[in-house]
Amino acid sequence: MTDAGNQQPPEKAGGDRMTAGRPKGSMALALALGTAGGLLFAWAKLPLPWMMGAMVATTIASVAGANIRVDFRLRTVMIAILGIMLGSAFQPSLIDRIGEWTITIAGLLVYAIVAGGLCTWYFRKAAGYDAVTSYFASSPGGLNEMVIVGREMGGDDRIIALTHSARILLVVMTLPFLFQLFTDYTPAAGLLPVGGSIDMPLLDWAILAGCGVVGAIVAKRLRIPAAVLIGPMLLSAGIHVAGVTQATPPSLLVAIAQVVMGTGIGCRFAGTAVRDIAKVVGVSVGSTVILLVLGVLFGFALEQITDVPWFVLVLAYAPGGLAEMSLVALALGRDVAFVATHHIFRIGFIVILAPLAFRIMRRTRRV
Repeated sequence: MTDAGNQQPPEKAGGDRMTAGRPKGSMALALALGTAGGLLFAWAKLPLPWMMGAMVATTIASVAGANIRVDFRLRTVMIAILGIMLGSAFQPSLIDRIGEWTITIAGLLVYAIVAGGLCTWYFRKAAGYDAVTSYFASSPGGLNEMVIVGREMGGDDRIIALTHSARILLVVMTLPFLFQLFTDYTPAAGLLPVGGSIDMPLLDWAILAGCGVVGAIVAKRLRIPAAVLIGPMLLSAGIHVAGVTQATPPSLLVAIAQVVMGTGIGCRFAGTAVRDIAKVVGVSVGSTVILLVLGVLFGFALEQITDVPWFVLVLAYAPGGLAEMSLVALALGRDVAFVATHHIFRIGFIVILAPLAFRIMRRTRRV
């Protein structure tokens, strides 16, 4: 999940099967199920089919008791590829538009504060979670960071991880279909997603690969959240804005990366009792509704003072993960650069400000 940083998720949290340690499930089965689900969704012309199909297939398998996993090293490579792909959506004309985004980015900070407060209240009242667990489960992003800090503060890291996993699952499953129903979504002509050709020049291959490797390394050294995604994306964006290349990762490679991403989301529920999953998902439905309704309200309000359509703002604000929401924007033909940039700011706001705000509230005995 790309709200997460570059840290390895604790296996305890939410039955996470994306681990670097000794294998505890079949990755071959997971990827086979994910590929089959992606192919089925692509054939049915559903939005974001390769990730959505893989996610649905492996989630069902996980809940049914399948022992499946995705190695975090494979997922790391695929996240970097998606970062390069998203960065290629940044074009030279972007420079003239960045100043226009100040209002919507400021609105995003307000959204994160209001959404976090409402969801904290909801978890306390509707689910009976303790104050610490409610606070870190309500954060609209930053899965790994919220799990780690929440555990250190005395919260239930398993509930926090499951809640964030369920939120991302629900948002990613909901928004593409809503946009398909209420906007002018046109399915891709073929089975594969938008992307470049596999026979592009060797120099372009080298440039894109360099963005992935160098971007990830530099971002990790700088301790940037979600470094494996954001580093390659920012470096790719820089070379595309500068006009160094217009190449994008091949469609087949993008489809494979989406399958791995979707499979990874589904595998998060493996090894967790159905009763626990059902309880957390049931509670998470309410919090997801709060987040999406609030996003729509902010979208309509900001549309009145900016030239950004409300539905693009919903994608930019929806807490479904940086890569996931950016891919939805790409699949729907929306402004990927705008959506991705806002999600980078969202992650930054949450990772930096949420733990700091909690410590301040604890010192003043408000939690």
